[in-house]
Amino acid sequence: MWLVFALLTTFSWAFADLFYKKGAVSDDKVSHIKTVIMVGLVMGIHGFGYMLVKGIAFSPVSLIVYFPVSFMYILSMTIGYLGLRYIELSISSPVQNSSGAVTAILLYVVFAHSLSYLEITAIITITLGIVALAAVEKHDKNRTLILSEKDKKYQKGFIALIFPILYCVIDGLGTFADAVYLDELSLIGEDEALLAYEFTFFICAIFAFIYLKVKKEQFVLRKEKDRGAAALFETVGQFFYVFAMSRNAIIVAPLIASYSVFSVLLSRIFLKEKLTKKQYWIIAVVMSGIIMLALSEVI
Repeated sequence: MWLVFALLTTFSWAFADLFYKKGAVSDDKVSHIKTVIMVGLVMGIHGFGYMLVKGIAFSPVSLIVYFPVSFMYILSMTIGYLGLRYIELSISSPVQNSSGAVTAILLYVVFAHSLSYLEITAIITITLGIVALAAVEKHDKNRTLILSEKDKKYQKGFIALIFPILYCVIDGLGTFADAVYLDELSLIGEDEALLAYEFTFFICAIFAFIYLKVKKEQFVLRKEKDRGAAALFETVGQFFYVFAMSRNAIIVAPLIASYSVFSVLLSRIFLKEKLTKKQYWIIAVVMSGIIMLALSEVI
């Protein structure tokens, strides 16, 4: 079932990417904070509902136990939201999601894992596809960065790439820690991890909302439809992600990272963005890697 959970996470986060892109506002200096509020709100609602429906006796201690993982995830996501003011998501997302390779390498080095040749080939194929997509996107002169006129000087500068690079490193470490907690050492159960993360994000959303009020920045819930849709898909993906990571983390991490490739494909379908032949070839390569993982599960 880990493969099904991983694929559901991948597609959910691809749709989340689509709505993050639609909701990106380049000239709103608190855009990333509004996104944190929406994601935290939806996750909090889901967390409370999930706890009540399943009758889970959640202990606040789990918030502390799982906090290192939650902190790295939330920090990396906030950095990613902030980066949307400077760089187009279709460029930053593939760079960010190279974190799956970082996680797989760390898990392979630190813990003893036996992988088949088919699994190794699949992981390498997916990872190279993600990196290749990032390279193609970055060098495609026909792409335009989401920048206001006064920020055009950053288009090829360090600031345009520092955000996805930071996301990649921090998220990779967070996913590695998550794998240790859920899979390698089983320090916490799936339900406890899910609720701890969602409640921590909810608390962050409360502080973010208070910050906006203190700064007298406008936040109107009914105007946050795109961010709300992104938050819904983000939360659905997180639900399946926890269960996937608890089963086969070293393979799941790079597989789920491929959602950036699907987000590019969804941009073509729903936002009518044009894709080059290179991008189509890369998508085909990543799909072949996913098929190889599926075959490794049944062989």
